[in-house]
Amino acid sequence: MDFAEVVRKRRMVRNYDPARPVSRESLERIAAAAQKAPSAGFSQGQRIVIATDAARRKRIAEICHEPEYVAAGFDPWISRAPALFIPTVSEQIYHRRYQEPDKVQDDGTEIDWPVPYWWTDIGATALLIHQAAIAEGLAAGFLGLQDYAELKSYLGIPDEHAPIGIITVGYPLPDRRSKSLKRGWVAKDEFAHWEKW
Repeated sequence: MDFAEVVRKRRMVRNYDPARPVSRESLERIAAAAQKAPSAGFSQGQRIVIATDAARRKRIAEICHEPEYVAAGFDPWISRAPALFIPTVSEQIYHRRYQEPDKVQDDGTEIDWPVPYWWTDIGATALLIHQAAIAEGLAAGFLGLQDYAELKSYLGIPDEHAPIGIITVGYPLPDRRSKSLKRGWVAKDEFAHWEKW
């Protein structure tokens, strides 16, 4: 599948075929693609947890309040997805990297971060997971939580790592589309500004 097709097929899928497992090899290729995401100073503060065990996925779905999604008319898409990718990032890894000799300022101090680039980098990681899944002939979706404490505890995620959500991966089934899609895309000339705003 070429890159343009991967981009065109990107959408948030909220239903998966629980009878079709995803091979370990496919999941490893997705993880390998995600590891190629950029990171400021090559800090590499991103990590992922991949959950495939049915009981573990069911518990994660409970932590994510899946029954509320089902009550709203969606399928039980979190527990049905054969794989759940949980991207995390450590801000502290970035600070430690930027306190190393080749990254400190002339006065020996860490830079004053104009943007918290760890969030940019983990966003790139998440998008690569999504696109790599599509390139594997799969589908993916994303959900966030209001509180990650229980998920972190359940998965043993270290304190310094912040999960940013859960990416569901599997073979898609027909699903309910978000009502938000009725808004349509912003016009191209409103989105992309050439030379200046």
